[in-house]
Amino acid sequence: MFIKLENITKDYIDEEVITRALRGVSFEIDKGEFVAVMGSSGSGKSTLMHIIGFLDKMTQGEYFFDGENTSEFDDKKLAEIRNQKVGFVFQSYNLLARTSVWDNVLLPTIYMPNLNKKEIEDRAKQLLNKLGLLERSKHRPNQLSGGEQQRVAIARALINQPRLILADEPTGNLDSKSGQEVMEVLQDLNKEGHTILMVTHEKYVAECARRILNMKDGQIVHDYVVAHQHLAKNGLKK
Repeated sequence: MFIKLENITKDYIDEEVITRALRGVSFEIDKGEFVAVMGSSGSGKSTLMHIIGFLDKMTQGEYFFDGENTSEFDDKKLAEIRNQKVGFVFQSYNLLARTSVWDNVLLPTIYMPNLNKKEIEDRAKQLLNKLGLLERSKHRPNQLSGGEQQRVAIARALINQPRLILADEPTGNLDSKSGQEVMEVLQDLNKEGHTILMVTHEKYVAECARRILNMKDGQIVHDYVVAHQHLAKNGLKK
């Protein structure tokens, strides 16, 4: 089992007022799955993703990642896992505005100084070529369309060859055509064996995954496999 959460609870405390964002969440994800987490605002889906991506800590419960129980890991160990084993794709792209596409993609490697420079540069070229961006590698983000910027973010997420890709509303700032292109990229990556967890509030986007977790009031209320006809209906790949 690649990811396993057992009875995860998350509380936020503000001036002695406790807000419970997650209420005993438990589920598992196998290697190579493409899972979407759906839910309305305040359902707990983003909190869940932040915990899975080691951007936040749970209040109670156990989290097993790639065979390790991370529940008692210190901040240094969690940061190491986050930087080396998880790739992030955000709704707002989070690209450095004054930096070229090339340097944006290479940014995560700064935290891994022992990597072979030629190997990393070759990997960056392969990723940019695969995503149709190699000829734009010297451009800055403001010279690209929204869909192109999101593809840069995907290349950046993949540069360190992570075990898990986390996509937080990856089509949220895109028009329908660009959104479809980005989802096709994620589907192709999943076909190649990448494990992907995606948060979205859009049903048609969630149905591009292979499995959907519906959240409400900090709990998973529905967990089901997507029928292939949903992908065909949306004009996306099976």
